[in-house]
Amino acid sequence: MHFLRSLLLAASCVVFGWQAPAAAEDKPDTVRIGFQKSSTLITVLKTQGKLDAALQKIGVSVKWNEFTSGPPMLEALNIGAIDFTADVADTVPIFAQAAGANMIYVAQEAPSPTAQAILIPAASELKSPAELKGKRVALTKGTGGHYLLLATLAKAGLTFKDIQPVYLGQADCRAAFERGSVDAWVTWDPYLSAGEIQAGARVLADGKDVALYQRYYLASTAFATARPDVLAVIFDELHAAGKWVKENPQAAAELLKPIWGLDTKIIEQANGRRSYDVRLPTTNNLVDQQIIADTFFKEQLLPKAVDVKSAKIWHRGS
Repeated sequence: MHFLRSLLLAASCVVFGWQAPAAAEDKPDTVRIGFQKSSTLITVLKTQGKLDAALQKIGVSVKWNEFTSGPPMLEALNIGAIDFTADVADTVPIFAQAAGANMIYVAQEAPSPTAQAILIPAASELKSPAELKGKRVALTKGTGGHYLLLATLAKAGLTFKDIQPVYLGQADCRAAFERGSVDAWVTWDPYLSAGEIQAGARVLADGKDVALYQRYYLASTAFATARPDVLAVIFDELHAAGKWVKENPQAAAELLKPIWGLDTKIIEQANGRRSYDVRLPTTNNLVDQQIIADTFFKEQLLPKAVDVKSAKIWHRGS
């Protein structure tokens, strides 16, 4: 984490141009939003121009900053290079909280347990997670998929030591999977749907009954204090975008197709597994976050125990 923070600090000075955190201004008139290409709802809003238009009504402009993954986006939030993040997997805020990140939970997508899974080749003889013992499993370390694997193994009476983990980025996971270098691949949508439709992979187990897979939108505490009105607009637009995607699956797939570079069939299947139900976070619906944090600490993936209840939560009207 220290290395990543230093690396991102240097990169942000070059890519973004160093800007003081929002707290340096009484009421900033620009919100810097971090996102990934896979950030569905933010991508929809950005492409349609709806968020820019909504924020212009209160005199605020948007500066869009694209990232390759969730962890560096959270690092950028922590050092004041951005003010708000698109959705990140449930594990990402836990690592950020363990590192003392300057963040606040703003919104949460309701559970999407089937949007992540353990895939096996079509010809695999594996029939249950219990048969993963001794097998090579490709996964990306510290992700929601990592927690899914841990929870699935535990339910099957196994531990992480019973398998042979192969830590790779998702593109390399798929390559290893298609080469036959690994026996299983832990992934999430849209990689999951792409693996099924393009590579003929089968689901050995998904998150049902073991991993809720909730995604979170976060802001810097400084910006949340300075511009709660901006967060209210963003929340409303995200909620509306989530409803639009679910009610218009084909149109959403067509909009995302050139951005994601995937067939509409894959996108529709992937979006069908996500709830996209944007809601306000509460202490009660962060319970699963604590379970993940405790599991990761036990596996020595976190440098210290994390008390999720101590995390800051945005309250509308505050």
